[in-house]
Amino acid sequence: MAIDWDEFDKEIDSIIEESAQETDEALASKISSITRMNDTEIQELFPNKSDAKKLTELMKIVESAEDDNVKVNKIVSNAEKFGEVVFTLLKRFA
Repeated sequence: MAIDWDEFDKEIDSIIEESAQETDEALASKISSITRMNDTEIQELFPNKSDAKKLTELMKIVESAEDDNVKVNKIVSNAEKFGEVVFTLLKRFA
Protein backbone atom coordinates (compact mmCIF):
# COMPACT_ATOMS: atom_id res chain seq x y z
CA MET A 1 0.00 0.00 0.00
CA ALA A 2 1.47 3.32 -1.07
CA ILE A 3 1.64 6.19 1.36
CA ASP A 4 0.05 9.45 0.31
CA TRP A 5 2.76 11.74 1.66
CA ASP A 6 0.81 14.92 1.02
CA GLU A 7 -2.10 13.63 3.08
CA PHE A 8 0.30 12.36 5.73
CA ASP A 9 1.92 15.82 5.98
CA LYS A 10 -1.49 17.47 6.29
CA GLU A 11 -2.46 15.11 9.12
CA ILE A 12 0.81 15.73 10.95
CA ASP A 13 0.42 19.51 10.55
CA SER A 14 -3.13 19.26 11.89
CA ILE A 15 -1.99 17.26 14.92
CA ILE A 16 0.82 19.74 15.61
CA GLU A 17 -1.55 22.70 15.34
CA GLU A 18 -4.10 21.05 17.61
CA SER A 19 -1.53 20.19 20.27
CA ALA A 20 -0.05 23.70 20.09
CA GLN A 21 -3.52 25.18 20.61
CA GLU A 22 -4.13 22.90 23.60
CA THR A 23 -0.77 23.91 25.06
CA ASP A 24 -1.55 27.60 24.53
CA GLU A 25 -4.91 27.16 26.25
CA ALA A 26 -3.38 25.31 29.19
CA LEU A 27 -0.67 27.94 29.57
CA ALA A 28 -3.19 30.78 29.44
CA SER A 29 -5.36 28.99 31.99
CA LYS A 30 -2.45 28.58 34.37
CA ILE A 31 -1.39 32.22 34.04
CA SER A 32 -4.94 33.52 34.41
CA SER A 33 -5.29 31.53 37.62
CA ILE A 34 -2.71 33.81 39.24
CA THR A 35 -3.77 37.10 37.66
CA ARG A 36 -6.92 39.15 37.32
CA MET A 37 -6.99 38.43 33.59
CA ASN A 38 -8.98 35.62 32.05
CA ASP A 39 -7.70 32.94 29.65
CA THR A 40 -8.82 34.84 26.56
CA GLU A 41 -7.09 38.04 27.65
CA ILE A 42 -3.85 36.16 28.31
CA GLN A 43 -3.96 34.50 24.89
CA GLU A 44 -4.70 37.81 23.18
CA LEU A 45 -1.92 39.68 24.99
CA PHE A 46 0.66 36.90 24.81
CA PRO A 47 -0.04 34.64 21.83
CA ASN A 48 3.64 33.72 21.68
CA LYS A 49 4.50 31.00 24.21
CA SER A 50 7.90 32.50 24.90
CA ASP A 51 6.30 35.81 25.94
CA ALA A 52 3.86 33.98 28.20
CA LYS A 53 6.82 32.20 29.80
CA LYS A 54 8.55 35.55 30.33
CA LEU A 55 5.37 36.85 31.95
CA THR A 56 5.39 33.98 34.44
CA GLU A 57 9.08 34.61 35.20
CA LEU A 58 8.35 38.29 35.80
CA MET A 59 5.37 37.47 38.01
CA LYS A 60 7.48 35.03 40.00
CA ILE A 61 9.94 37.83 40.78
CA VAL A 62 7.19 40.31 41.66
CA GLU A 63 5.37 37.85 43.93
CA SER A 64 8.50 36.57 45.67
CA ALA A 65 9.09 37.26 49.37
CA GLU A 66 12.28 39.14 48.58
CA ASP A 67 12.83 42.79 49.42
CA ASP A 68 11.43 45.20 46.83
CA ASN A 69 14.91 46.51 46.02
CA VAL A 70 16.07 42.97 45.22
CA LYS A 71 13.02 42.47 43.01
CA VAL A 72 13.65 45.72 41.15
CA ASN A 73 17.30 44.79 40.63
CA LYS A 74 16.32 41.40 39.20
CA ILE A 75 13.85 43.03 36.84
CA VAL A 76 16.34 45.71 35.78
CA SER A 77 19.07 43.13 35.17
CA ASN A 78 16.63 41.30 32.87
CA ALA A 79 15.15 44.45 31.32
CA GLU A 80 15.71 43.31 27.74
CA LYS A 81 14.10 39.96 28.46
CA PHE A 82 11.05 41.46 30.18
CA GLY A 83 10.77 44.62 28.08
CA GLU A 84 8.11 43.41 25.64
CA VAL A 85 6.05 41.84 28.41
CA VAL A 86 6.11 45.02 30.47
CA PHE A 87 5.26 47.10 27.40
CA THR A 88 2.32 44.82 26.55
CA LEU A 89 0.99 44.98 30.10
CA LEU A 90 1.35 48.74 30.30
CA LYS A 91 -0.52 49.16 27.00
CA ARG A 92 -3.29 46.95 28.39
CA PHE A 93 -3.66 48.92 31.61
CA ALA A 94 -2.91 52.42 30.32
